[in-house]
Amino acid sequence: MAGHLLTNCAAVIANLGQGPIVLRDVDLLTEGPAIAAIGPNLSQGELPLGTERQDASGWFVYPGLINTHHHFFQCFVRNRAELDWTKLSVIEWLDRIYPIFSRLSEDGFYHASVTAMAELVKHGCTTAFDHQYCFPRQAGKRLIDRQFEAADLFGLRFHAGRGGNTLPKSEGSTIPDAMLETTDEFIADCERLIHTYHDGSSFSLRQVVVAPCQPVNCRPETFVESVALARAHGVVLHSHVGEGESAVIEARHGRRTVDYCAELGFAGPDTFYAHGWELTHDELARMAASGTGIAHCPEPVYLVGAEVTDIPAMAVLGLRIGLGCDGAASNDNSNLMHCIHSAYMLQCLVAATRRRPVPPPAEFLAYATSGGAALLGRSDIGRLAPGMAADLFAIDTRRMDYVGTRHDPLSLIPKVGIGTATDLTMINGRIVWRKGEFVGLDEARLFAEAEAALARLDL
Repeated sequence: MAGHLLTNCAAVIANLGQGPIVLRDVDLLTEGPAIAAIGPNLSQGELPLGTERQDASGWFVYPGLINTHHHFFQCFVRNRAELDWTKLSVIEWLDRIYPIFSRLSEDGFYHASVTAMAELVKHGCTTAFDHQYCFPRQAGKRLIDRQFEAADLFGLRFHAGRGGNTLPKSEGSTIPDAMLETTDEFIADCERLIHTYHDGSSFSLRQVVVAPCQPVNCRPETFVESVALARAHGVVLHSHVGEGESAVIEARHGRRTVDYCAELGFAGPDTFYAHGWELTHDELARMAASGTGIAHCPEPVYLVGAEVTDIPAMAVLGLRIGLGCDGAASNDNSNLMHCIHSAYMLQCLVAATRRRPVPPPAEFLAYATSGGAALLGRSDIGRLAPGMAADLFAIDTRRMDYVGTRHDPLSLIPKVGIGTATDLTMINGRIVWRKGEFVGLDEARLFAEAEAALARLDL
């Protein structure tokens, strides 16, 4: 693979191992999938044959964003008035939404994934984890296979969370029987996917995460078997925890969700949970002690959170923190860059009522980059430095949008927000989005195919 030289970058947000720093007026050189060098006047030296030069004057170059929680399949129920959270109770909403999901075909899951991935890439996301827990019987078992196919279209670094639900509605689940699996079915398909797709090598574009949907919708043995499988193969574990279910879990099992998961072995440095907005300080402390991480999804807090997630407490305790978009059940966009701004502003909203200060704005950028890498168990992505994966995005700041903001690139996204697509997104040393176009793809065709798949649902 040929390399790229970005010359005259106005700012590169680098991290050489001691935290993020802003390097001004430098060049950035990639070679193959990795960053080869960052520094001044690289264009004056000898460059590898075939290196493509790009004038980056005025550009702020950031590490690629890492999305740590999403549900791509939910893209097909966005912006629907009849599913408005403000007009429905949670139970009413679930009763309406799951019959729709249960009608999705294999092709529908594929095009919903294409839709979400396209928006992520346009807004600087270079690695995406998706929690695909919806497996209607009529759609078959190859839904994650199709997600890997979709990721290949964009060159997206994809971590597939193979989710599943094993507890019937008659026993307290919220999942209709048409979407249920047995624990044996779920584990067998996780193992198939690991053997077929998981690549644990440096710069890999495909990894698999064992991710039972949530304790409230699964039998205990589903979590026990998930732990055994994941640790036998050295893959990461994930589930929903602390999003309003703890009282139910306590009524069923005599302990709240964090302690219940820990008792089942579903905790540790290879495990991260999504949400956590209802967790107590003691529960967060126990998670920190075990090394368990959290994927914070700020935008769902607007709709379904009883309170704003206590990120300052998590930070003080040393939890590993990443950011996620979540699905259209509670966030109608797939724009992780927007989530960085939302995460920071939500914490500012409640700062006066909390004893701990809001982390600096730059920390929220870190949650979406190096923090996400840590959750996914990756040491090769999440920061810009020689030897790291060439995952990055660039914003041309020579626009009126950025007048008065350019002195502080680290705080720009959390404090000001960026309302447009990137000028360039690069993944593994390959430019995948540039000047408003997906490189090598026809967006109009992708749009038409996704719209046709959506129409076939007859919502």
